[in-house]
Amino acid sequence: MSIHFADLSRSVAADGSIAPEELLALRRLGWGDGRIHREEAEAIFAINRALSETSGEWVDFFVEALGEFVLNGTEPRGMCDEAEAQWLIGALDADGRLETMAELELLVRVIEKARNVPDSLKHYALKQIEAAVLTGAGPTRCGGELSDTHITGAECRIIRRVVFASGGHGPAAVSRFDAEMLFRIKDVTLGADNSPEWQQLFVDGVANYLKGFTLENAQLSHKRMKELEAFIADDNHGVGRFMGRMFAEAPDVRNHFGKVFGQRDADWGVTEREAEGNLVTGNEAAWLDRMIHADGETDVLERALIERIRAEG
Repeated sequence: MSIHFADLSRSVAADGSIAPEELLALRRLGWGDGRIHREEAEAIFAINRALSETSGEWVDFFVEALGEFVLNGTEPRGMCDEAEAQWLIGALDADGRLETMAELELLVRVIEKARNVPDSLKHYALKQIEAAVLTGAGPTRCGGELSDTHITGAECRIIRRVVFASGGHGPAAVSRFDAEMLFRIKDVTLGADNSPEWQQLFVDGVANYLKGFTLENAQLSHKRMKELEAFIADDNHGVGRFMGRMFAEAPDVRNHFGKVFGQRDADWGVTEREAEGNLVTGNEAAWLDRMIHADGETDVLERALIERIRAEG
């Protein structure tokens, strides 16, 4: 971190406000060498905690700069490892809770934009979103306010972004963890003056979990991605050129990787119809039955979910 960046950060934190010219200076200094460093990221967090008010321009800078640090600060780009995830969780929890709209937007954006993130960050994000929705603490970046009495349109948009995020449990795939969160929120807000978006979100999310198709290895881990990128970058015997051509010419390289890394004739353990995501398994049906009958009745959202599943066969 440059001396000028540190001085400017202390000045902004001291008076609790940031002028447009100070924000521009932070942006220029932060990307002076083309990347955000750990010391700069921590200074930006400190400024955010010190600000009495946050403008949309500040939120944009905060999310952009810290998202760049978390996702692109180390190789492979577009991912974060467990150490980076724990750093982010610690920074967000520094004052005991996630409370500003900038922090909320950063958390959602990292999950949304990442190729993959550790389970610890996925679960932390969902717990924070659930708590924010149920307590109504803090404003949202996407418009509107959080409420502890009903589900607003802004809250629906936040939840949808997280549960269908590319960095979640699979690209646009909903996990059981996600689906059970949706059921908990439904139970607490049942009968409230909820946004019309809420029923659609609940049905979409739970139906996706029940009928969507995912594999445990649908997303590459941070470690595996580093191994593959190192392999592709290896120019010995033209390996780099071969792999680059293979990526360009063959969108589905799963079988190629299986051969390259000694996993010939891999058994993926699914039938063709299951791979299409059209089956609700016995375990999933039993789970749904438990969730629906937990309170002894079938409410309007659960009936809408059942109708969706029946209609899609």
